[in-house]
Amino acid sequence: MPGSTLRRTLPALFSVTLLTLAMNACSTSASRDDNTVNFGYIDDYNGASLLAIAQQQGLWKKQGLTAKVKVFNNGPVQIQALGSGDLDYGYIGPGAMWLPASGKAKVISVNTFTYADRVIGQPGIKTMKDLKGKRVGVPEGTSGDMILNIALEKAGMTTKDIQKVAMDPSTVVSSFTSGKIDGAGIFYPSIDTIKKKVPKMEEVASTKDTGDTFPTAFVAGNKVPEKKNTKVIKVLQQANDWRKKHPEESIALTAKMLHVSKAQAKADASHVVTLSTDDLAAKTKSGELDRSLKKLGDFFVRNKQLEKNPDPSDYYTGDLYQKVHDG
Repeated sequence: MPGSTLRRTLPALFSVTLLTLAMNACSTSASRDDNTVNFGYIDDYNGASLLAIAQQQGLWKKQGLTAKVKVFNNGPVQIQALGSGDLDYGYIGPGAMWLPASGKAKVISVNTFTYADRVIGQPGIKTMKDLKGKRVGVPEGTSGDMILNIALEKAGMTTKDIQKVAMDPSTVVSSFTSGKIDGAGIFYPSIDTIKKKVPKMEEVASTKDTGDTFPTAFVAGNKVPEKKNTKVIKVLQQANDWRKKHPEESIALTAKMLHVSKAQAKADASHVVTLSTDDLAAKTKSGELDRSLKKLGDFFVRNKQLEKNPDPSDYYTGDLYQKVHDG
């Protein structure tokens, strides 16, 4: 949610804002030592809440780790950074899940289920058919791209029926508010920013309407050793349970980390479904999470992002997640 066409073209630029989750000053170069964790995130509740909690609760230190985090505009660029070794871990929305499915990273933990993605239109544009022939902006490879393709599919349309324009999320916001595009595949909290300037904008399609479940996730580079993954999964599980038990406090911590108001963070969190670690482990063991990932994979194949839909166990380290949970 809040986190695709789940990603063909990777944006070339990303934010280099650097936040250190360690006591000492952080270097911008990625450290290769076993105790340093270089972690990417997106600046929303989904992407940042567990990192904010882990720092405030001292969870990294308990595992003997030092975390350095860097903010990115989207998931695909983080996957690229994982491949180059600039990151050890990152956060992706459902739209980028085709990248680990194609072997470019490992999913080490499902984070949340999100319903933050929308196709939006300028005032008066109420249906997907109304967007026919119109300019529609979308961050390719993101969940905004995913909902656009799903909505087109449901309407009996394809991208050939619109003028699809690839742009990063911030450009979608500025282009929509200035009237340069007629519609967009985009997500909250960016939509909240758009609504302030275009209050009569239309929500043409929503992930809430599809009946599907879209997981967000934390991913690791393929070369990160299992020993480090084990420690990081433990931190994420502990932070996840704290978030589940302390929703209001987690919103406050996230707001502080992102330098936004509590009201903004709360609005963002309203599009998110969180589960306890017990629930995530149970859904892993029962195969429910694999079925969700498999369903996403089917979509990626139809959308020609994947040639074939792999078994989720090829890229989701569910066995390790369960092992860490069972302790």
